Amino acid sequence: MEKLGRVLNVTPSQNIIIKSNKIPKIGIDVVDERLKVVGRTFDIIGPLSSPYIIVKPVIKEPKKIVGEKVYLHFSTNKRRKRY
Repeated sequence: MEKLGRVLNVTPSQNIIIKSNKIPKIGIDVVDERLKVVGRTFDIIGPLSSPYIIVKPVIKEPKKIVGEKVYLHFSTNKRRKRY
């Protein structure tokens, strides 16, 4: 688990905007302090020195987490290769 940043806002299309200091990979789970999955990283915008992360939420009311710290959760489940 690695700190991603703080939730700044929720867009009208219900995407979560996070201010971060690091650039994560797309598709990684984002969790709150209670390790509840908030969503997945969807896009990265802004300058490389201080990027903004766009997260597609999986929670019903993303506006409730505005101002909270969020973290990256690297899952250990890896997909099997198809042969």
